[in-house]
Amino acid sequence: MKRFWVQWGEQYLYHPSLSQKILSFLLLPLSWLYCLIALIRYHRSKPKNMGIPVISIGNLTVGGSGKTPVVIELAKHFDKPAIVLRGYGRKSHGMVVVKDKSTILCDVVHSGDEAMLYAQNLTNATVIVSEIRERGIAEAVSMGCEVVFLDDGYGKHAIEKLDLVIDVATPNHYCLPSGPYRERLWGNKCVEMLYEGKSFFRSVIIRNPSEKMVLVTAIARPERLDPYLPEVSEKIYFEDHHFFTQGELEAIIERTGATSLLVTQKDFVKMSSFNINISCMELSIELNETLITTVKEYVNAT
Repeated sequence: MKRFWVQWGEQYLYHPSLSQKILSFLLLPLSWLYCLIALIRYHRSKPKNMGIPVISIGNLTVGGSGKTPVVIELAKHFDKPAIVLRGYGRKSHGMVVVKDKSTILCDVVHSGDEAMLYAQNLTNATVIVSEIRERGIAEAVSMGCEVVFLDDGYGKHAIEKLDLVIDVATPNHYCLPSGPYRERLWGNKCVEMLYEGKSFFRSVIIRNPSEKMVLVTAIARPERLDPYLPEVSEKIYFEDHHFFTQGELEAIIERTGATSLLVTQKDFVKMSSFNINISCMELSIELNETLITTVKEYVNAT
């Protein structure tokens, strides 16, 4: 039932049916109120220098935008980067240092899937999860990091930072609850917009492919994978950040006759300990040199 409502919600926000468009129209007064509150909150915020250069990578809408691989590639250009994020889906609270410069310090249950993906892919990075981002940044400073990459930080207007905003194409341009927008590009806020195919380029390699693969994934807006998918016999979607059990994956294999489950890297960090044949979509990102230069210049000037 939960999976149904998640999929219904993603359709409503990004590809609404006629009945969903009517509902969206009826909710417009709440949407206008939401945007007004967000605007007031923005104007009341005063950016604070955190004592370290902060680069925010995010998007304006709910759901995925592919920011994680962009953060990973940007962080590779620095010797002592820190990644600070909320840690959605984790079974822990407060601030947790997931990884210091060399050692992963907790498991994926306590870190969340995105934080563990950062920890496993960035050998020299510090990874910190914290609901209060300022606290995570302060911890990065105390640990001797040179730059903080703030995952999904556009709305943290009280933090002085360089805002990189990934463009997400959608025909629905309303704010919540009528549409997917959490915030707007406020008129006097300076941001760098990132566009796929211009600011960054994706490519995908399938590791351990098999004859009959079934896609199993727990990411937001999973239809984003379609351009990169090989032939699969079925697609099975779970809600974003879902923690899989070996039993439910074995049941999928038994029902479908799959020779392997095709998953994303974000899914794989939650399945790697299972005794199941897994094929993994390994995503690579190539960044535009102008973007890399912009980030480095900001860090050097701060």
